[in-house]
Amino acid sequence: MDTEAPATLSEVEVFQHQARMAHQVVRVNTEGLTHEDSLVQPQPDGNCLNFVLGHLLNVYDQALPLLGQRPVLGAEALHRYRRGAPPLTDPAEAMPFSELLAAWDTASERFQAGLATLDPEAMERPMPGPDSGGKLTETVRSLLATILFHQAYHAGQTGVLRRIAGKPGAIP
Repeated sequence: MDTEAPATLSEVEVFQHQARMAHQVVRVNTEGLTHEDSLVQPQPDGNCLNFVLGHLLNVYDQALPLLGQRPVLGAEALHRYRRGAPPLTDPAEAMPFSELLAAWDTASERFQAGLATLDPEAMERPMPGPDSGGKLTETVRSLLATILFHQAYHAGQTGVLRRIAGKPGAIP
């Protein structure tokens, strides 16, 4: 019988695991999809896969400086994918899906690298909340927890949007 206690993951390792899972879920759910597939709109409402992936990138691009990393595409390039933007229905407004996927990989790598630099003191640093008007209502820790929940939420949507595009589910 093994009496050794299992190793306890640090907070950063848990965040890294969550980020890896979101990255992998998106990659599995987008495997084999074309740009045209990414533009299929859910009915009667919602946003297409192209928008969801661009939105995920927009969030990481905003968070990367918090982790000492450079944004991948920048706010201007991802403006169409910001929170609260109307559904993406005009293909001319969509970034090429392959470009979004490549940027997703880079942003995910940078997010992981940035997480690896955090220490407990950095996690306690006060930060303004997303809708706080600049008031220090959060910590780096609480913002990261919110960001990772957000990424997981939308990563799950990619599986549904894959099926809406007429493809079989990718995660059993």
